[in-house]
Amino acid sequence: MKTYRNLTEGEILQLKAQSCLADNWEKVWVTENFDTEYIHHTRFSGEVKLGAFLTEFTLPGGIKKHAGLRHVTLHNVTLGDNCRIENIQNYIANYVIGDHTFIENVDIIMVDGISKFGNGVEVSVLNETGGREVLINDKLCAHQAYIQALYRHRPELINRIREITDYYSNKYASSTGTIGNHVMIINAGAIKNVKIGDFCHIEGTCRLENGSINSNKEAPVHIGYSVICEDFIISSGSHVDDGTVLTRCFVGQACRLGHNYSASDSLFFSNCQGENGEACAIFAGPYTVTHHKSTLLIAGMFSFMNAGSGSNQSNHMYKLGPIHQGTMERGAKTTSDSYILWPARVGAFSLVMGRHVHHADTSNLPFSYLIEQSDTTYLVPGVNLRSVGTIRDAQKWPKRDKRTDPNKLDFINYNLLSPYTIQKMFKGRSILKDLKRVSGEISELYSYQSTKIKSSSLNRGLKMYETGIQKFLGNSIIKRLEGIQFKSNEEIRQRLKPDTEIGVGEWVDISGLIAPKSEIDKLMCGIESGEINRLRCINESFERMHKNYYTYEWTWAYNKIQEFYGIDPEAITAQDIIHIVNMWKDAVVGLDKLVYEDARKEFSLSSMTGFGADGSRDDMKLDFEYVRGDFESNPFVTAVLKHIDEKTALGNELIERMTLLQS
Repeated sequence: MKTYRNLTEGEILQLKAQSCLADNWEKVWVTENFDTEYIHHTRFSGEVKLGAFLTEFTLPGGIKKHAGLRHVTLHNVTLGDNCRIENIQNYIANYVIGDHTFIENVDIIMVDGISKFGNGVEVSVLNETGGREVLINDKLCAHQAYIQALYRHRPELINRIREITDYYSNKYASSTGTIGNHVMIINAGAIKNVKIGDFCHIEGTCRLENGSINSNKEAPVHIGYSVICEDFIISSGSHVDDGTVLTRCFVGQACRLGHNYSASDSLFFSNCQGENGEACAIFAGPYTVTHHKSTLLIAGMFSFMNAGSGSNQSNHMYKLGPIHQGTMERGAKTTSDSYILWPARVGAFSLVMGRHVHHADTSNLPFSYLIEQSDTTYLVPGVNLRSVGTIRDAQKWPKRDKRTDPNKLDFINYNLLSPYTIQKMFKGRSILKDLKRVSGEISELYSYQSTKIKSSSLNRGLKMYETGIQKFLGNSIIKRLEGIQFKSNEEIRQRLKPDTEIGVGEWVDISGLIAPKSEIDKLMCGIESGEINRLRCINESFERMHKNYYTYEWTWAYNKIQEFYGIDPEAITAQDIIHIVNMWKDAVVGLDKLVYEDARKEFSLSSMTGFGADGSRDDMKLDFEYVRGDFESNPFVTAVLKHIDEKTALGNELIERMTLLQS
């Protein structure tokens, strides 16, 4: 705790000689090692506390400026040590400013009245007309927001979450704002009712009003040129630049918004990217990416999503207003110029091509293509499982996690195959079998949820889903039996038994977190009863589910063995394990070979079109190879081949252990 003293008569005379004024010099307090040398043309109003001015700043280009005050009015300000504040057009009022902070060429920085600094702002996500408002706060995670937006059918739950958020918002409400340590604010416009964290860099920003910038040393925040933000929270590690305009928005950790991106009433969670386009009332779960000027995302829920240029949706059918919403489950993509008329729901890891106006629900048919032909939506189920793009996406997401803050808000599960997607494959398999049974095996075209499925697509989809299920269940069994030398079938059965009963039944993906629905229900009941009554406790519950994912996953997989293989896991034998592993090897290697062949298309002669300037076909091939490399040495291709070898060896090793047990 710093100790302060009044100015001496000599210090006051010196400050006056340096064109400084004070409404009341008795209310200007300084630290013991205070020096008047670096304070010029400064006016003090209200109660002001000043630290020492001992060091200097080295700016880009090598220019040095000493800590101090020049051409600034301070009203009710506490200033830390070694700060420089210069050329404030109006004034700084009602702020506590940390150490080593640099503020220069700013219009005004002030807190007016009691402010919650963006906490408690209602964001009308998904439905522009209201009804799904999310109250944003400093600790908001994607999963908490998901429950708040979508579980409106549990009013007591929503009321409790509002109370918890209001408690937090009111707890930190204040008539005094904070600007942290090592902050740099230069060439900025108005900053009103904004809390700014440590190591934040604000440069050329137009206007910031009613918000929090939760920057810290491990994950600084950058707010750049021509940015306008109102009623906002920006989380650690994020970068908002180049004319971005945000109104009633939450920006999660390590997001990047720029190139004139505009958004209103929207939530962006970890590692989202938005450039050039527009967002309105969207719930952008982790890794939602949109780069193109002509792309509009509106009234939709997304995660792990990539929007093609010209993608847009409609939430307005010119009847009762913009009341419709839609969901694209994790990993779904849109191609250039795609369009979806909400309401609609697109299954996980699906690709949308063309214009779709018939409100399809393909949530139980994941890894599909939705293709529009002659105003009809054709569904190709399961085909995206063999796409090189899908596998590449699954590999790149963990590598593109830019969060450096040790306190991560979102708990992200990157698994392509999980109980969530595999349960969808089970349902999809059942749906496709029922379509064949009801419509007949010789039918050329099947109808499902406002879509059409060709007979060849249906049969291929059945095979792809069975391959996906075999791969997942085989992976789970091999992992469970890994590294153990068994002496009897009974030992195998004991090892296979789950460690917990949690995990049986339905699983959900609550915007990046994959968990058993029973655990989510348990959390919601705890909130409703008042047992869980703090934001921190809610986030700790999500963290526990995330950490226990693989334990819960095995419980689910164990209970699916009998359903899929027709084998009672309590009577399983080494011979059964060998049979399952052989099926798994066929599935994994078969799927990898399909991915391999899909990758080869990128190196076909037609893909070389546009290569080779003014030359022959040989020049075209050479140019292609120098730019793209050859197929066999491509890093992804070599990784696929390595994966085939590794998985084959892994399966063979378990088969060998099981064979020894039989002999």
